[in-house]
Amino acid sequence: MKISIFGLGYVGCVGAACCAKLGHHVIGNDISEAKVKLINQGRPTIIEAEIEELIKEAHANNLLEATMDCRYAVHNSDISFIAVGTPSSKEGHLNLSYIYAVAKQIGEALQGKDSFHIIAIRSTVLPGTNKKVGEMVAETSGKQWGKDFAIVSNPEFLREGSAVHDFMNPPYTLVGTDNEIALARIKELYKDIPGEFISTEIEVAEIMKYVNNTFHALKVVFGNEIGNICKELNIDSHKVMDIFCKDTQLNLSSYYLKPGFAYGGSCLPKDSKALKTLAHDLYIDVPVINAISISNEQQKQRAIEIIESKGKRKIGIFGLSFKSGTDDLRCSPSVDIVEYLLGRGYDIHIYDKNVRISQLTGTNADFIKAKLPHLHEIITDDLDAVASACDVFVITNKEKEFALLPMKHPDKVIIDLVRQYDELDYQGNYEGISWKNININPAQDAYLNRDIAKTDF
Repeated sequence: MKISIFGLGYVGCVGAACCAKLGHHVIGNDISEAKVKLINQGRPTIIEAEIEELIKEAHANNLLEATMDCRYAVHNSDISFIAVGTPSSKEGHLNLSYIYAVAKQIGEALQGKDSFHIIAIRSTVLPGTNKKVGEMVAETSGKQWGKDFAIVSNPEFLREGSAVHDFMNPPYTLVGTDNEIALARIKELYKDIPGEFISTEIEVAEIMKYVNNTFHALKVVFGNEIGNICKELNIDSHKVMDIFCKDTQLNLSSYYLKPGFAYGGSCLPKDSKALKTLAHDLYIDVPVINAISISNEQQKQRAIEIIESKGKRKIGIFGLSFKSGTDDLRCSPSVDIVEYLLGRGYDIHIYDKNVRISQLTGTNADFIKAKLPHLHEIITDDLDAVASACDVFVITNKEKEFALLPMKHPDKVIIDLVRQYDELDYQGNYEGISWKNININPAQDAYLNRDIAKTDF
């Protein structure tokens, strides 16, 4: 394939070298004459493992050249990668001026090109940038977006020091696009790259780099805070974290990393609080660990705000235990929600087949006695009775039997805290706690009659 890469810095230089290694003809473009000269001399613009050999080989095989002429780069390629920098401002906002400048240049170059052209954004950008770039290219070129050109988001996941290896051996290749022609050509471009090829919505692809890097930053800080605690206790922190990392079923896995409701139960609240208290007693500042319970409480409050926003008095809670498959009510976030709503005068009905009031003993019984002393009056194991009595369904546990609620009880309001449904065609109102609306039925947008008057201050 014929490729042009705009920006010959870190990402662009690695991309140029690796794409040439895959057998593609690459034209690099940059406003820096020095960088263009280096590439045309068969020399890299950066210091990076393996890059010098790859650039030299690509140049020798006539697979790599560079130019400052944007029109030449566009007219002699099928795909243009935007790989310019997106530095941060003092306030943390991205400076996208380089992205937009390149978009205008490519748009101007497309004015005299008849064949379909793909523009792939490789730079790290926030959601919405793809759309903005598409609009700028369309306006500047006079071409029709989707017919004459396409914009795809193809974020890089490279680490300095191992960037060539990361490019050639990624865990996956991610492309966000709504254009089938562009998707097929990008897939062809990466056909010799191992790992899963993932095609997704543009906005999902745009945000992934930020999610990845923020989680990596969180891991670094968490490891450091654990290390600081261990040091004060004369414990080998590296042994602790080496053992921690051996658990790939829970610790280093997708488990728990799903947006949804707050955590609860007898272990997570108690043990995270104990570690926070231990650090406090050792005079160790652990802001990340301290923030865990604060964030968890905010997720409960988020659920309450969504429930109250519906303006309905009759609320059905589907699941009271802290998670499905158990009757453990200790520190259940659902109990906190019910306690709050009862205090505000809502008419609450609870369904939980796993909870048997007559069998509650020990700490479970003590917990409920303190929180919901009249629980026996509002809880039942009759699912249809709760559904029929309520206008709002709050699904707090992921149980198979809840999957039929939309079909059996249309026109209700469903508040999903656990992603019970992947998609819905439901004529009632649906809202997830931490994800976009997945209901495709137009009745979703119908006016919601409120029982409770809304007061704006």
